[in-house]
Amino acid sequence: MVNVYEQITRNKIRSGFIISLFTAFVILVAYLITYAFNLDNSFLIIAIIFSIFSSGASYFYGDKMVLGLNKARPATRKEFFDFYTVTENLSLANQTPVPKIYVIDSPAPNAFATGRDPEHAVICATTGLLEKLNRTELEAVVAHELSHIKNYDIRLMTIVSILIGTLSILINLASRSMFFGGGRRNNDNNNEGGIILAVVGIVLIIFAPLIAQLIQLAISRRREYFADASAVKLTRQPQGLIDALTKISSDPSKLETASTATASLYITNPFKGNKIASLFSTHPPIEDRIKALQQML
Repeated sequence: MVNVYEQITRNKIRSGFIISLFTAFVILVAYLITYAFNLDNSFLIIAIIFSIFSSGASYFYGDKMVLGLNKARPATRKEFFDFYTVTENLSLANQTPVPKIYVIDSPAPNAFATGRDPEHAVICATTGLLEKLNRTELEAVVAHELSHIKNYDIRLMTIVSILIGTLSILINLASRSMFFGGGRRNNDNNNEGGIILAVVGIVLIIFAPLIAQLIQLAISRRREYFADASAVKLTRQPQGLIDALTKISSDPSKLETASTATASLYITNPFKGNKIASLFSTHPPIEDRIKALQQML
């Protein structure tokens, strides 16, 4: 198992690699679609500008975008005293700056961290989590999120989440351009090569969201185990995280603000009761996480 310093270095490298790969992928797909369906170059230009803009925005403003998508609001010390003090105390023990604190007004217990580095980090919890967990369990959840912050998981997963959302927008734009009359060039690509590219373009449009989801799944699952272990190292109380995960996963309330793009950020899968979404869950099974934690008792 890699140590925390190796994990941080890997996450920094992967963040830059994913941004570069995403930009190149979007340009390639846009070129294939433009050529295969005789669209004018405006779609290709829009796609290139949009992908570059989204890559930069995901790095510098990804946290604000994620908070907006999840309808989060700043938490006040007076209203959420335990949340504030737990975060402050554990940040000191974690040797990281105290992150900004936000809440989502929802009865479903859950939490996530976002941002680009420990100096620009946010921890967000639902009001349901703050109401239903005791202080020991809350400490375990906050320690888990602080581990994501210290390990730079937040940068990697925030970038991935925003870029997946951007990819969905571009695919929708491409579909409209192809099937609802976007500008077309005069030349005809109805030769064998053009037909092959057309098929490739259609396949990419259909399967790109699934491929993106599988990439997100592969990236995030391993990080949950690492953050669980780091949280226990910080609090010295594995039972607190076991109890918290049990309560969160067994609660029937649904988090209405969650989306497939941001689901990987949460401490547990927010799509409860959705069998299709669960098949592509970005989180390992709760039973496996609890089993790993029980070995630390």
